[in-house]
Amino acid sequence: MPHPTSTEIARRIEELYGAPLAGLHAHVRDQPPGMLSALLGMHHDLVLAERSIVVHRDRLAQLIQPERQINAHEVSHVLDCARRLAEAVAVRDVQTTAAAAVVQSLGRACPPEPSPAPTPAAPAPAAPAVSAAPGR
Repeated sequence: MPHPTSTEIARRIEELYGAPLAGLHAHVRDQPPGMLSALLGMHHDLVLAERSIVVHRDRLAQLIQPERQINAHEVSHVLDCARRLAEAVAVRDVQTTAAAAVVQSLGRACPPEPSPAPTPAAPAPAAPAVSAAPGR
């Protein structure tokens, strides 16, 4: 199962708190640190990790193009870029797992709105009594 992206986590946070992220960020500025502040921080770190993955993946692809000669000096750049890419993926995985778990646990803590009680079905009309015919 693929990791949720920062966009999916943002949607789930907005759904949970009933407001867009920009409004939630403004709200948090005036409040003491809490769960919302922590979630927004995790989301911010997730966004940065995703951007870092794109940057390092693109740079690595540029460094290892088939027509490009890789000399001893450039090997260190390839290795450094691959290391940074791996670190960004690890950060993304940790932030995604933590944020998704917190959002899911908060979703369970907020009870769903009660559904209206089903209306009882009207009783079926009584069947007419059948009298037995005498002597047949």
